[in-house]
Amino acid sequence: QVQLVESGGGLVQTGGSLRLSCAASASIFTMNCMGWYRQAPGKQRELVATITSGRTTNYADSVKGRFTISRDNAKNTVYLQMNSLKPEDTAVYYCNAKRVGINYWGQGTQVTVSS
Repeated sequence: QVQLVESGGGLVQTGGSLRLSCAASASIFTMNCMGWYRQAPGKQRELVATITSGRTTNYADSVKGRFTISRDNAKNTVYLQMNSLKPEDTAVYYCNAKRVGINYWGQGTQVTVSS
C-alpha cells in the first residue's frame, strides 16, 4: 500500500502562483507514472499533468505553459508548480501514482483562485 499526502493548496489571486507537493510513503522510483488530477464542483476529475519514471511529462492543454510537474526521487516527492493561475483552475487537486497497474490517490488539496 502506498500513501500519498498532498500539501501546498490555498487561496490565491488571479495571476498568482502556488506549488503543490505530494509526498509518497514508498519510493517513487518504483512508480511507473505519477501525476496530478483535479476536480471542480459539479465536474468530473480531469488530468492536469503526469510524469513518468523516465521524466517524460504530459500536460492538459488548459495548463500548458503555466504549470510544471517535477519529481524528486530522493525525497519521494512530486511537485506541481502553478503559475499565472486563473479562476477556472479552482478545484481540489489530487496526487496519483501508478505502479504495476494499481492506482493510488491522495486525499486532495483545495486550490482556490479568486478573481
